[in-house]
Amino acid sequence: MKLYFSPGACSLSPHIALAESGLPYEIELVNLKSRQTASGEDFDQRNPKGYVPALLLDSGDLLTEGPAIVQYIADQAPDTGLAPPYSNLARYQLQGWLTFIGTELHKSCSPFFNPTATEEWKKTAMANIRRRLDYVNTVLRGQPYLMGEHFTVADAYLYTVLSWGRYMKLELSEWPEIATYQARVHARPAVQRALEAERAAKTSSRS
Repeated sequence: MKLYFSPGACSLSPHIALAESGLPYEIELVNLKSRQTASGEDFDQRNPKGYVPALLLDSGDLLTEGPAIVQYIADQAPDTGLAPPYSNLARYQLQGWLTFIGTELHKSCSPFFNPTATEEWKKTAMANIRRRLDYVNTVLRGQPYLMGEHFTVADAYLYTVLSWGRYMKLELSEWPEIATYQARVHARPAVQRALEAERAAKTSSRS
């Protein structure tokens, strides 16, 4: 499998999932401004949607959209527990978390990375983010991860979105449980491997 990614983008979520899974994979850096990949490929030809993440499967099929990609990765390595099994209520609770993170947090971050966004739009988005983080902070009291004792792909996604806080002047210390959680996920060896691989790829592209 090959993951097309851009450092700092939401593609970090499936990158972490791949690192946690133990599956063989490779990554390819995408310059979202030039629309070129590190190997010189026209990314728009590979993925007409034009954004990351995109996962090229060994079959030649392309899978897009982060929540779909991370569930696919988890299902290729069921013994890791990155996602609960089918027909289990916890599976649908995981999907609920992925949807919540995508629609209530990830989407609300959009104006802070959009140069045309108005201050009013940002103010409304930040109010929504803060309300949702209040809820997440409550959930994380007494349990290390979103689904309880075990790390899942939902945690990889939330960690990624929370990492954007520094660009939005959002101090996670306002939510002590979330701050502790973010540090816990950050310390995972697989997360560190993914971050280091992305830093290395970014540095290599500049040389």
